Amino acid sequence: MNRTLAILLAMAMFVLVVDTSIMNVSISAVVRDLETTVSGVQGAIALEALVSAAFILIGSKVGDLIGRKRAYVLGLLGYAIGAGAMTVAQNLFAIVVFWAIIGGIGASLLLPAMQSLIHGNFEGAAQKRVYALVGAAAAIAAAVGPLLGGFITTYLSWRVAFLLELVIIIVVLSGIRLVQDVPYTGSRAVDVVGALLSILGMGGIVLGILVWQEGGEYVLAILASGAIALGAFAYWLIGRKRQEKPTLIDPDLFRSKHFQLGISQQMLQQISLGGLMIALPIYLQMVLEYNAMQAGLSIAPLSLSMFGVAILAGRRAGRRRPSTIIRIGFLLLTVGIGLLFPIVPRADSGWYLLIPLVIAGSGLGLLVSQLNNYTLAPISDERVSEAAGVNSAAGSFGLSFGLAFAGAIMLATLAFSFTSMAQDSAVLPPADKERVAVALEEDAEVMSNVQLVQLLEDEPPQIQAEIVRINTEARPLALQVALLVPIIAGLLGLLNSFRMSRLPDLKPSSAAEGMSIG
Repeated sequence: MNRTLAILLAMAMFVLVVDTSIMNVSISAVVRDLETTVSGVQGAIALEALVSAAFILIGSKVGDLIGRKRAYVLGLLGYAIGAGAMTVAQNLFAIVVFWAIIGGIGASLLLPAMQSLIHGNFEGAAQKRVYALVGAAAAIAAAVGPLLGGFITTYLSWRVAFLLELVIIIVVLSGIRLVQDVPYTGSRAVDVVGALLSILGMGGIVLGILVWQEGGEYVLAILASGAIALGAFAYWLIGRKRQEKPTLIDPDLFRSKHFQLGISQQMLQQISLGGLMIALPIYLQMVLEYNAMQAGLSIAPLSLSMFGVAILAGRRAGRRRPSTIIRIGFLLLTVGIGLLFPIVPRADSGWYLLIPLVIAGSGLGLLVSQLNNYTLAPISDERVSEAAGVNSAAGSFGLSFGLAFAGAIMLATLAFSFTSMAQDSAVLPPADKERVAVALEEDAEVMSNVQLVQLLEDEPPQIQAEIVRINTEARPLALQVALLVPIIAGLLGLLNSFRMSRLPDLKPSSAAEGMSIG
């Protein structure tokens, strides 16, 4: 086995996963340094996941056409451009264009190419060890990402974190000569219409949510366009298949009930994770006034328990049915999130979140240990790469939806609460109520109470105290509403698990187990 190549592939996967964790715990620092808004940064994070989801199926086909090695290099360069831009960005526009869009497209090229290159550069036991190493790198990145990002952001700068990403990518690219390209012998025909419909469908839904969050117009039209495009995408694939013409993905994959349920559960799991990973950092940094390191430490129980339980469950599942483990996973996830509801308004420290996050993280760990293999188990070896791409796209779309919707509903609740509480206040003068409501809606989402007091230093003490009270009471309520997104996804997953239990257990092939790195 070429150990150097295996390590470089693991390093690439580490960067792929840790990237978003760094952004999540650095939200307040990015907002402050770029003088932008929480909603803007949250929207960029959701957009990056969306671009990755929307283009990953196309990225796989691009790799077939131009060569997997070339797609791998282009994917790394896309990530390098995004990381490099973050080190020098002076406004949100640069983050959206270079990190979210170009970096997201890079991820969509990188992941499927990496899977194919592992499969083509290693054989037998060595191939399984490399898949395990790359999968472990992804799991470790997910576990330590909040801590690593928080430490670097607090004691150095969030820009340094992305500079280190860039350095790792340069190291990985320096070893590109070790990679042997994997020839593609299948059809080179491209389903252009299918590709466009898939982008418009997933993009329309998430972008509609982001436009709603920013107070834009035509939200319903954008959402409806996305839903119609997704429906048209399914209809198009079925029609092309009947005509025996090339399709972006084979609709026959969805004939398997196992695959259908696995994909839906993968999406629900990622919606829950995305909702938690955007709402909690905002709450910790904006409400408890934590720096990035403190926020990372507070979130760490979720990621570390997910990592630990996934490893243990993967090794000791024994004869337990995968559907049973998945059911327990969604149950623990839902219970953990549910315990946060009464804690949030009373918590003055991240320690209060410890037990709920360990419970929720343990549930996520059980799901991680089972869902990929369950989804790919019914797929034959020759089609497992395509199925893994669909699985990754579903997960990325779920993550982007969770990030966008939980963040949007949280900020929408803040805006509504600010306005309502200001109008109902018996302390604020009638002439100031509208002005305060507008000011809070625009500014309080990016300010702690300490910063708010500094902004209001020219106001009378009673006005200052009332505005701080409104700010203090509105934010926990907004987090509780945002937590409805992951908890509803968890409940749907729990209900779905009973459908899974009615199906027979299938043993995944070795190829399916390998492709689970995404």
